[in-house]
Amino acid sequence: MARYELSEQQWQRIEPLLPPLKSGKRGHPYLDHRPIINGILWVLNTGAPWADLPERYGPHQTVYDRFARWQRCGLWQKLLVALQACEDADGRLHWHYGAGDSTIIPAHPMAATVGAYPQEEEAQKPAQKGGKNRTTRQSMRSKSKQSDAAEAGRRPRSTCSPTTNAVR
Repeated sequence: MARYELSEQQWQRIEPLLPPLKSGKRGHPYLDHRPIINGILWVLNTGAPWADLPERYGPHQTVYDRFARWQRCGLWQKLLVALQACEDADGRLHWHYGAGDSTIIPAHPMAATVGAYPQEEEAQKPAQKGGKNRTTRQSMRSKSKQSDAAEAGRRPRSTCSPTTNAVR
């Protein structure tokens, strides 16, 4: 068993919840679900692109297609709910451990700007002539920056001309 693959016990728990290999439609049956799920887990755990999936899990297009199809039909959510219900029935699921509060989830920097936006009553009043419109403060907006990939595609920002560089 490789690093991110399901154990035999884990596989036995989710196998009955998966769709049948033969769908009843024309064409060839699905490839076995186990290597496909192991491939999905490998990609999700490593963060690697789908195209870098090891061959032992099958074609990367098949693995991605099954992942996306099951996502669209809600199979992953159904699996999660079924496994949670099973664990809860056995008494192994402790719901109070999953709580998140402000000590775990940090506030957005915009939350620290008290008074930067008008209250509801102030927003409904018509703006006075010459008054400040606090909703359009430029200091609250961050300047947009191109991604590194977009920056890499741009021409170099050099003051030297290409012919000067060629002579050197």
